Amino acid sequence: MFGFNSTKFSNPSTFILMGVPGLEDLHIWISIPFSLMYVVALLGNILTIFIIKTKPVLHEPMFYFLSMLAVTDLILSTSTLPKMLGIFWFSSHKIDFHACLTQMFFIHAFSAVESGLLVAMALDRYVAICNPLRHTSILTNSVVIQVGAVALLRGLVLMTPHPFLVGMWPYCRTNVVPHTYCEHMAVVKLACADITINSLYSLAVIMFIVGTDVTCISLSYVHIFRAVFNLPSKDARLKTLSTCGSHVCVILTFYIPALFSFLTHRFSAQIPRHIHILLANMYLLVPPMLNPIIYGVRTKQIRDCVLQLFNTKVN
Repeated sequence: MFGFNSTKFSNPSTFILMGVPGLEDLHIWISIPFSLMYVVALLGNILTIFIIKTKPVLHEPMFYFLSMLAVTDLILSTSTLPKMLGIFWFSSHKIDFHACLTQMFFIHAFSAVESGLLVAMALDRYVAICNPLRHTSILTNSVVIQVGAVALLRGLVLMTPHPFLVGMWPYCRTNVVPHTYCEHMAVVKLACADITINSLYSLAVIMFIVGTDVTCISLSYVHIFRAVFNLPSKDARLKTLSTCGSHVCVILTFYIPALFSFLTHRFSAQIPRHIHILLANMYLLVPPMLNPIIYGVRTKQIRDCVLQLFNTKVN
């Protein structure tokens, strides 16, 4: 269907993104929920950033980290959706070789950045609950900026080798990528070379990031729960726990699809390829769409500011 290119070449000028193999006839229908999720992600995260920037009552560490998370979600979703919709709507399957490597870098780097920001938000909740009197003195604006910069630099540094490792191999089998975007393993498997170094490096980085971040988040919540259950009244315990509810929901929406996609992609050959690809897309689309909704619904300060904004416009 896509004219598999078996010509001998070591550095293709373009790759061909197939979309969702086996479901080509359903591309238009698949694009409907994907495009709706993208619109919700764009509007929700832009509104979140605007509200936090313009409302002084939200100028606190938790909301600064939330605005960083919103920017990261915008980058993640925009790195994949426009090209994906081009495939679904206009059969625009070609992507420049270097554009493919750039897309790969942004997807993996900012996934790592998002994971780091979830750790930073867990740190904020830990300090706010376990050491509330020193919260503002510990998490000053400069500290918040430094923590955000560390999350950003870690993601960029750890993921920078990916496009270079992919770009150095010869591609002499085909330039057709059976995916909707330039996912690292989907591209590197096309190389006619020993890609063990790519697989090992990718696995090591993922295990390091997920292992470190999940451990830090878990330790934070162990201390948080210990402090909460030492509170004298049930109402105080419930009120304190409710401040963590949004963050816990965001953690689950990020890590569960990511880990499920990663594990099925690497360790379950029985799952059909189109299921792998749809899961990989959910991992990049669902968190950016749900994060602003979760915080908008569950966080009273943001909810009140949003209602105030729309009431002002209506009046």
